[in-house]
Amino acid sequence: MQFEERALSFDCGGDCLFGVASVPAQPAERGVVVVVGGPQYRGGSHRQFTLLARHLAAQGIAVLRFDYRGMGDAEGEQRDFEMVQDDLRCAIDCFQAAVPAVREVVLWGLCDGASAALFYAAHDARVQGVVLLNPWVRTEGGLAKATLKHYYRDRLLQPELWKKIFTGQFNYGAALRSFTGLLGAASGKAADPASPAAAAAPAAEPAAPAATAPPASVSAAPVPRIADPDLPPLPGRMHDSLAAFQGKVLLILSGADLTAQEFRDAVKASRPWQKLLAAPRVTQQELAQADHTFSRRAWRDQVADWTGEWMRSW
Repeated sequence: MQFEERALSFDCGGDCLFGVASVPAQPAERGVVVVVGGPQYRGGSHRQFTLLARHLAAQGIAVLRFDYRGMGDAEGEQRDFEMVQDDLRCAIDCFQAAVPAVREVVLWGLCDGASAALFYAAHDARVQGVVLLNPWVRTEGGLAKATLKHYYRDRLLQPELWKKIFTGQFNYGAALRSFTGLLGAASGKAADPASPAAAAAPAAEPAAPAATAPPASVSAAPVPRIADPDLPPLPGRMHDSLAAFQGKVLLILSGADLTAQEFRDAVKASRPWQKLLAAPRVTQQELAQADHTFSRRAWRDQVADWTGEWMRSW
């Protein structure tokens, strides 16, 4: 189907936000709003959000992708994923005004964009579905356990590691510091890096080289926030938000991503999470070899196909 792309601007709390709507010639009543994750803008890593929007628009599904306040071209102060409810509400208002045929909305989010979508979804009757890709449920202990369980196990099977060991290039001291630090975090003995106490602590030892330390995520981590000791851990709040939302859910996980592994581990350790994801309204898909941002064309296209098929199935 033919479609056009329209540049949109709208107000949110006195700040001007910008977006792009991909609008088919005959839009369906159900549209998509892309919820951007991390310090990212509306194009997405590897132009993923742009290409997703065009893929869906060619199938008759209107899509809006936009910049939060403080991100991309938008005005305002930068904020984290738990403070973008007003941005999402204003974006949906603008989307429906620009595309009157859209009666209901699916929120599509990667990483902490998925988390932001979930926190918002139950509070807006227009939101009838969410697509959650590699949802962010980060805790210090959860990350440490996921790294110990998945990264180091896989690392032992890599020929490059053993080559460094046998040729004397392996940094034992740095690797030991990294490993013991993770053990401490996994056991709950390490300070929360987002806490004021941790921020005032002395600098840590230099990190191990990339060959011996866990790699950073392909995409940038979410905007840092000061931890609130009165709030329950993020996995529990995510569970409660999903329980409160009664719409359809598509969950897509990568097989080669620590964020996805941490989510799996959180679900495996929680019967309430397991029960929630077993509900008929939840559809689950997995790409075994994919990284955090589905950076290869085949992975990106599969995600877009799953999204379109799921949206047409209900």
